[in-house]
Amino acid sequence: MMEKNHPPKKSRSFGRNISDAASSDQGSHHSVEANDKDTEKDASSWDSLPQVLQEVDRFLDTLSTAAGEDEESNTSPPSEVPNSVELLSKMVESMISKYNAVKNSMRFGKDPEKDSSFLNALKRISGLSRKLGEFPSNPSMASTLNRTSSILQKAMSFLDEEFRLLLDDTKANRESDEKIQKPTKQSSFNNLNNLESDRCLLEDRTNNNESSQEEDEYPGFSPETISNMNKIATAMISAGYETECCMAFSISRRTAFRSALDKLGYDHLSIDDIHKMSWESLEGEIATWITVVKQCSSVLFVGERKLCDTIFSSNRTMSRSLFSNLARAVAIQILNFAEAVVLTKRAAEKLFKILDMYETLRDLIPAISESYPEGEVSNELFSEATAAKSRLGEVAVSIFCELENSIKNDIGKTPVASGAVHPLTRYVVNYLKYACDLYKDTLEQAFQLHLKMADKPKEDVAEDQKARGKDDKEDGTTKTSPFQAQLMSVMELLDSNIEMKSKLYRDPSLRCIFMMNNGRYILQKIKGSTEIHQLMGNTWCRKRSSGLRLYHKNYQRETWSKVLQCLSHEGLQVNGKISKPVLKERFKSFNTMFEEIHKTQSSWVVSDEQLQSELRVSVSAVMIPAYRSFLGRFKQYLDPGRQAEKYIKYQPEDIENMIEDLFDGNATSMARRR
Repeated sequence: MMEKNHPPKKSRSFGRNISDAASSDQGSHHSVEANDKDTEKDASSWDSLPQVLQEVDRFLDTLSTAAGEDEESNTSPPSEVPNSVELLSKMVESMISKYNAVKNSMRFGKDPEKDSSFLNALKRISGLSRKLGEFPSNPSMASTLNRTSSILQKAMSFLDEEFRLLLDDTKANRESDEKIQKPTKQSSFNNLNNLESDRCLLEDRTNNNESSQEEDEYPGFSPETISNMNKIATAMISAGYETECCMAFSISRRTAFRSALDKLGYDHLSIDDIHKMSWESLEGEIATWITVVKQCSSVLFVGERKLCDTIFSSNRTMSRSLFSNLARAVAIQILNFAEAVVLTKRAAEKLFKILDMYETLRDLIPAISESYPEGEVSNELFSEATAAKSRLGEVAVSIFCELENSIKNDIGKTPVASGAVHPLTRYVVNYLKYACDLYKDTLEQAFQLHLKMADKPKEDVAEDQKARGKDDKEDGTTKTSPFQAQLMSVMELLDSNIEMKSKLYRDPSLRCIFMMNNGRYILQKIKGSTEIHQLMGNTWCRKRSSGLRLYHKNYQRETWSKVLQCLSHEGLQVNGKISKPVLKERFKSFNTMFEEIHKTQSSWVVSDEQLQSELRVSVSAVMIPAYRSFLGRFKQYLDPGRQAEKYIKYQPEDIENMIEDLFDGNATSMARRR
């Protein structure tokens, strides 16, 4: 802060200064008693102020000249102080008394013309105190110096009080609070209740990212109030009272800023508090933190910077210092929260909140460069914000990579009932889809900047490097990114895990259904998401489709090849004639096998309607023509009546209807069907 350049040494208490000034004022009053009657009338009238100011200005010029000549030729200053100086002191004192006569409200700013006169007069009083102090050995000026210093102290006390009242204007603060957006808790992937319905909910994140387009000004002071604060600050700084002015401003704005953060629901948590919180509670705190950071960077800091620049327009260095000190205190607290979250135990469900924080700091860093004044504080904040962002990025990458270990460690020995989609498949695929749909670009950036190969086993590093060397597109124009390579690695691990789990089924047909269910689920999810489809590529999708067709063929072979053998014409003729015993055995075997398949596979589950339809159609396409042909050709060899009914239990239409029962997840009663 600037050094005081007027002679009286001020204490930190305006009250004490005023008392001291009052006693000196009495002494000076006796020295000018002869002039009191001449000046009293003029002091009560402001009409003469312009003339008084002109006379005082001439006296100040004389003092300046004398001070300059004194250094060179020891020329003495004026021996007498003009009456206009005492008259000005009385005028200023009268003005202060009139201001103080107004009770229970702000006094400065009600009459701009009188305010201007007061400040102009005060400027001369300040100048007199400063110039008279340059002649400490001149006894003729001592009483005048004490008098002007006393008036200056009173005026500064009044302006300091008015400055505080203007800063603490409750109306302005109330309007400011109304403009601050309240946070809403965001959903995380772990909180999606309908995960089994495979809906990837984007509404919470989308809604949370929508900000009001209203350009309301923070902190809500009226232009008139700001103008008055600027006038007061300029006057106090000019008079050498910048310390008191800055202290009043800093205390008030820190209190107002803290109130703004409180309105946003921001709790000032310690590292221990954060580490002891449950994840559900911490999620809410993170959501609030994100809102606070965005509000600070886009509204609060911008408003504070503008307020500082406007009020302290006469001193840019002071303005920048005040803003930097306030912003730094808030920013350090914000960054400490991020550091504390980084140190919490890592878990898959935390990834998306960590990424939200990463994005928030990523977007904040350019704002620091643009909004903060250049200097040590700006560089420090920039470095600390960048470091915090990097640590969040490293944690996000680590959590995502940890998904591999989660898949590897899922070694359950109990097969999923009915060959349905495995919970691991649902979780991993929805996790990846959610990540790519909402955070693809952020994850790409995080992996590019923060993936530490040293943290991975050597064989994994080699695989990643090999994957990054592959072409992403068929034309070979784009190389696989680190995130893309990690995504493919996770999918390969999931495939291996599902294939291992398929071996838990003893029935080869059910094993094929399980693989088709999981494979189709994965493929549909990938193709249904533009972001993850782009990362996995068309080649991967085609290979996946080919694999599904292979499992389909294997299912057909494992399930229906033996049934079709019952409908084969071979082996029915003995010595050129149809053998009735063999024919009866064929019909009997067909009925038994088909009924067993129907009973078993009606309880199996194929949740994808298209896959379910494809399987039924393919079975019907093979079985119905074969059965119709076999029945049409050989039923004549069975005696009509009870014998035919005993062996020919189903018509082709019955077979077709029973095939429609397959993969519904409900065993159908054969008796009811018949």
